[in-house]
Amino acid sequence: MQTIVGWHVDIEFSEDEDTGKTKASCLVRLPDGTELRGHGRAKRHPDDMEQQRVGEEIAAARALNELCRNLMRKAGHEIEEVTHIPAHIAM
Repeated sequence: MQTIVGWHVDIEFSEDEDTGKTKASCLVRLPDGTELRGHGRAKRHPDDMEQQRVGEEIAAARALNELCRNLMRKAGHEIEEVTHIPAHIAM
């Protein structure tokens, strides 16, 4: 199997230690020049112990989920431009 193209997803985090909130933003640049983004958040319950990594994982998962939906939407629009039939892409 030959690799034709590769995509890289960048994820950045911002954290507020006082409130226990973590934000994640992800970005993928596609070969056609399109940039798609996703954002996610996580909030630590005040009774939970501080685990920075867990907040990052949850926020990143939510950001990637939004990025996934945006990518599916883009693909659906591209299919519809060619077929002129509504695309119903399942996840």
